[in-house]
This record gives sequence, C-alpha cells and structure tokens, in this order.
Amino acid sequence: MDSVHYQIYSDSPDKPWILLLHGLFGNLDNLSALRRQFTGTFQVLSIDLPDHGKSAFTEGFSFVEYARRITKLINSLQITQLRIIGHSLGGKVAMQIALNQRELISHLVVLDIAPVSYLARHNNVFQGLDNVSLPNITSRKEADIALSKYVIESSTRQFLLKSLYNENNHWMWRFNLDLLGKDYSKLSSAISSTQPYLGPVLFIKGENSDYLLLEHRAAVVQLFPNSHSRMVSGTGHWLHAEKPEECGKLISTFLFK
Repeated sequence: MDSVHYQIYSDSPDKPWILLLHGLFGNLDNLSALRRQFTGTFQVLSIDLPDHGKSAFTEGFSFVEYARRITKLINSLQITQLRIIGHSLGGKVAMQIALNQRELISHLVVLDIAPVSYLARHNNVFQGLDNVSLPNITSRKEADIALSKYVIESSTRQFLLKSLYNENNHWMWRFNLDLLGKDYSKLSSAISSTQPYLGPVLFIKGENSDYLLLEHRAAVVQLFPNSHSRMVSGTGHWLHAEKPEECGKLISTFLFK
C-alpha cells in the first residue's frame, strides 16, 4: 500500500493547480499560512509526505520512491500540470519530482534547501523523540518533558508534539520514527539526475538559515539552470511561518511574471 493522504482546497475546477510539500516531521498543515494565500487563485493540493501524517509508511527512504508515490496521486487526480512549493525535505522531494516529470511541472519553488548532501542536523531531535517512552507516558505534558532533555527550543518541541496522538489509550507518532532515524543519512543526501529540469525555478532563503548558501550555487545551476534566488530578511529555516506574507508575495511574483 503506497497511498498518500491529501486535501484539496478549491472553489473552481477551472483554476490551475499548485502542490504544497512540507518538511521533515511535519504534515500538510505546516504550509497552511501559504495555502491560504493561494486558494483564491489556485486549486491547492496539500499532502502528507510518505512516512508522515496520515500517509502510508515505506520500508526504506528514497527520494525517487517518494516522488513516485506523489506522482501516482497526481495522475490519479487527473492533474496534467501543476506548480510545486516544497520546504526543506519537501523541497528536495519537489526537486526530484520536477527532474523526473519535466512536462508535468510548470514552476518549482524551493524553500530554504539545496539539492546537496547535508551533515547530520537532527541528532538531538531523534534523541529527544527516542526519549519519549510511548507505552509509559500518560499525557502530552510528559512527552514534552521527555523531549526537553534533548530539544531545548520550546517551538521545536511544540512542532514535534503536533504529530503525537492517542488512539485507544496508545500514544503514537504520526511520522515513521524508526525509518526516519534508520535512513536519516539517505534523506540528508543529494538529489541526482542525468538530465536537468529546464523550467523556471525559484529558491527562497531564510536570511539567518545556513541551509541554502552561495557554495551550493554550482549544484543548483547544474540541475536547475533556469533558476534564481530570493531571500526573506529576518527569518530562519521556517521562513514561510515567520513571514508568510512576504514569502507568499515572492512566490506570487515568480508564478505570475
């Protein structure tokens, strides 16, 4: 089973499509601030990435497999062309989809990530999540306390706790923690393709983030020669949540120029 959970926000079947892809440990609600800005102009397809939210879990991480599952959903909805906005891990998946399905993707927007390999950045998060004993906790507060031993930032803990739920008196994570931990090096790896994507691409950087740097430009241009970049000042990696209106305006300008 490789089903991908999704929601469609549309007031007219005649409007063009846009796809939103969230980042690691997230779900389709993470880009809701952007989604609300585009529902008047587009039919918005928001999804939970595989191994996240209510989407089916996989047996091993692969950008190609994630792209295949999402493309299968797009085809099942009889969407013949769309634009993609992807943040972080979702940005890498979006890049892979564009490289694999060049005719399907008209525009690509990548939020604060490059198609390169990254050193481990989430060790403390995995340690915190592993420290939450799901069979033994009795409340979300207990989970927060366990997380706080390794994850200092309250905002990060609250983000992670959005994926904690209780079903029949059993606490569970909505993301596939075992697989994400096991295959973390794979999801931190570079995107590859034998052919570039020649469509228009916009990379948007958070000013205070170190995910998208000048040193990544060569790798970006090799895969996406028709790309350019913009920056949202005063933001970090979560630029779309910190300054959604500014981020949305940059995207709109790109999509309609």
